[in-house]
Amino acid sequence: MKLESVVCRTQKSTWILCVVLMLGVILAPGCTPTDDQSGADTATDASTEPSKIVLASTTSTEDSGLFDELIPAFEAAHPEYQVEVIAVGTGAALELGRNGDADVLLVHAKASEEEFVAEGYGVERRDVMYNDFIIVGPADDPAAVTEADSAAAALEAIVNDGSEFVSRGDDSGTHKKELAIWADAEIDPTGDWYVEAGQGMGDVLTMTSERGSYTMTDRATFLSMQDVLELEIAFEGDAILFNQYGVLPVVDTANTEGAEAFADWITSADAQDLIGEFGIEKFGEPLFVPNAEAS
Repeated sequence: MKLESVVCRTQKSTWILCVVLMLGVILAPGCTPTDDQSGADTATDASTEPSKIVLASTTSTEDSGLFDELIPAFEAAHPEYQVEVIAVGTGAALELGRNGDADVLLVHAKASEEEFVAEGYGVERRDVMYNDFIIVGPADDPAAVTEADSAAAALEAIVNDGSEFVSRGDDSGTHKKELAIWADAEIDPTGDWYVEAGQGMGDVLTMTSERGSYTMTDRATFLSMQDVLELEIAFEGDAILFNQYGVLPVVDTANTEGAEAFADWITSADAQDLIGEFGIEKFGEPLFVPNAEAS
């Protein structure tokens, strides 16, 4: 065989091999510019998925409509988080925190909240806002509750008249306060006249209205539902009816950073302004008074 023929065939084979290798590189899966870009987009989408914050709070903050204002505002300020609200009584909210089923709490039973922190379940407790409790009943006020000079005297008047009283009966902040007033009046609330509903504030107000009874409620929930209730404010103004709300990030939960972010935000000037404005347009007065500065 002539040398020039061998050289020629060798050069031809080398050229074909190079072409095959080049095509392999170009067509290999995941190596095209389009695939690279697609992979980057997928990674970006995954990194921007908001993480969930579980917020356990009172039915009053839910029923009053406050969260319809606050939650979207928080998520707009912190798009990295998405809030899931569990609206229950304060006692149930604190229990969710103890069990690690909530990241942050917004509740209204200060002594129980401070105990929660002291037991090591809460990072800290901060004041957020306040309003007050009121006693409501039928417009004709058969127990003459409006004539009472204290919350304890108002409850005593209901008992003396034999009128029915509907209690939350759910270990909520409202229920805890109610029991404290019964204790102040030195009355054991038992009997057919005392109905323990085991329901949230909105449901209890509806039940009370339908039955023509009395109950104790936070002012915000009552005002937000007043148009659909046949109830009037029968007693208000006693210092014992003060109703303070606090925020508590829970220790070692699924989203401790999110819990801290929410606590920082709701006590910030922007959130406090929103709280102070909530209700003014519709009711002529705020449903909650912000007081985070007092923490």
